[in-house]
Amino acid sequence: MPTNTSDTPSLFDDAASDVGARIEALRAEIRHHTYLYYAEDKPEISDAAFDSLMRELRELEEANPEFFDPASPTQRVGGYVGEQFSAVEHAQRMYSLDNAMDLDELDAWMERTFQALGRDVALCCELKIDGSGIALTYQDGRLLRAATRGDGTTGEDVTANIRTIKDVPLVLRDEGVAGQVRPGDSVEVRGEVYMPKSSFEKLNEAAESQGRQTFANPRNAAAGSLRQKDAAITAHRDLSTFIYAIASNDDVRATGQYELLAWIREAGFHVNPDVALCESRDEVRAFCERALEARDRLPYEIDGVVVKVNDFALQDAMGFTARAPRWAIAYKFPPEEKTTRLLDITVQVGRTGALTPVAELEPVRVAGSVVARATLHNEDEVQRKDVRIGDTVIVRKAGDVIPEVLGAVESLRPADARVWQMPQTCPSCGSRVVREEGEAAYRCVSIDCPAQAHERLVHWASRGAMDIEGLGEEVVGRLLDAQRVTDVADFYNLDEHDLATLDMGRTNKDGEAIHLGGVVAKKLVEQIEESKSRGFARVLFGLGMRHVGKTTAEQIAQAFPSMEKLRQAQEEDLAGVDGIGEVIARSVRQFLDTPDNIAVIERLERAGVTMVEEQVAPTQEQTLAGLTFVLTGSLVQSGMTREEAGQRLKALGAKVSGSVSGKTSYVIAGEAAGSKRDKAESLGVPVLDEQAFLTILETGSIPA
Repeated sequence: MPTNTSDTPSLFDDAASDVGARIEALRAEIRHHTYLYYAEDKPEISDAAFDSLMRELRELEEANPEFFDPASPTQRVGGYVGEQFSAVEHAQRMYSLDNAMDLDELDAWMERTFQALGRDVALCCELKIDGSGIALTYQDGRLLRAATRGDGTTGEDVTANIRTIKDVPLVLRDEGVAGQVRPGDSVEVRGEVYMPKSSFEKLNEAAESQGRQTFANPRNAAAGSLRQKDAAITAHRDLSTFIYAIASNDDVRATGQYELLAWIREAGFHVNPDVALCESRDEVRAFCERALEARDRLPYEIDGVVVKVNDFALQDAMGFTARAPRWAIAYKFPPEEKTTRLLDITVQVGRTGALTPVAELEPVRVAGSVVARATLHNEDEVQRKDVRIGDTVIVRKAGDVIPEVLGAVESLRPADARVWQMPQTCPSCGSRVVREEGEAAYRCVSIDCPAQAHERLVHWASRGAMDIEGLGEEVVGRLLDAQRVTDVADFYNLDEHDLATLDMGRTNKDGEAIHLGGVVAKKLVEQIEESKSRGFARVLFGLGMRHVGKTTAEQIAQAFPSMEKLRQAQEEDLAGVDGIGEVIARSVRQFLDTPDNIAVIERLERAGVTMVEEQVAPTQEQTLAGLTFVLTGSLVQSGMTREEAGQRLKALGAKVSGSVSGKTSYVIAGEAAGSKRDKAESLGVPVLDEQAFLTILETGSIPA
């Protein structure tokens, strides 16, 4: 082990090791929630919780630069580009904004900014619209393309949907083009697509009356509406826009942000009227305070104020960090809190059998939507917060997705308030519930539990699993209600008649029952048939085994490429697979040792579902067979992403892992390699640079 001679603590010290582990855990957690938020439109945590994770990671990385990793979430603009629409590269990067969580932090930013510029300067203050970012490109004054924000560099083409929004000009007004944009030039403007509060309420009311899932808040409704495959659906969602930026200041003759907004309005765009050019810090604070006070009265949602150095020349001089402009900041409103009564605590059973206590609340409006339910997570959380049935409780949402009960107002506790306890039997099926050592959740152990059936069935049909388009929550729910399916194998017994006659639980204007119909039924049967050949890894993920995500399912399928081989594998065989470990191995073995589960698997096999992972004949000589590589850092010379580099190595027969262990053959370290390189050195695993990697791709062998 090398001797540390610098003042920096050794990476092998226990404290440094703990810091490194925490940094890696935060990065993994943030990436997970970024995917859910941007790709799935189904975030699991609040904005405040996400901001807290990001802030902790940024502070740890700044204090411990030895753990720098260019792939960290702090080194990139947040976002995710899905596969539903074609990719669009923005004219200039769409940066995120740093946040000031209170007025003191805003004051500190103004102080730093004015010191850097050598004087106090004018600041432009705008309301921070709580919507979905958009970039609109105009060629010769006509709308050419619209793209979502995506990852900041590349977005998704939603031009057809944007054209349905009434306040988006298809052709710029002559008043805006004249003297600003030359004929034939292109210009890209940026802004926010939002859904007015009144439209959001009508949308959710309609969804409730039809038995469909409602949106959590107007922001999610806007994002979901913008990414509809059918533009006709977007057209009926009553979306609006506020435009407030341009990709390049060189494209117009405006000299500052306040002047730019005037041009944007002249060009025909919808510009928010609540904007101010502030000449002092006191004026900025006053604008923020007025915005917070007026928040509830506005017809749309805002979650803060954006403060920018007004002068474009000064903006250019200040520049950008890796993720945000130095000349702007977002002052985030404090979380909105309301009080209401806790009417009851019920228990919800999830796909994996976890029992979650849910607060049933007297409905209260919090940050844009009416809240009537809020998760209480687990029994320990209920006891820690000491909330009792009948209490007046504090609820917070602050524009976030998941409402949270902060605690009870004990001074208002009624004499008959009841302490809640977790039931010892499942509220859905009556089976016993268990709490494993070291876990917070109680679980129902019955695979036949009806409450789990719905989530298991929806998961099987989801995009990452068997990808059965059209078999969503509503159809699955109706199939369950009609007792036409009970487990995933039942999907493959459905015929067109079963589906065409499925009662959707709604009536038309004449009071007649609405059925799924023949056209949809025919397509759905085709989709179900196609799903049989999705592959063994998809089957493993679709079965919903605990701890087995999509990547883990792929790793298992590589090691045991058929259901027959997997069923024969012992727990120690599974645990020996790189990236699996004892916990996942035990979960897989328990699942396969359950007779009811095996019965479902055998019925799937009889239905023709592929239980073998297709072995594609390699197109290149497998010169790296038996070797395991780990990639870290940025591959600057080749310009490849680590995923692309991994695919090139796999094509030569190598395995590529995400973590370094004693089984790793080589670590390929690009620029600014992080803790994986350090771990490799501590384990004696050879480390190769990018030039060696390129030699491997060229020759198919490891250089001397």
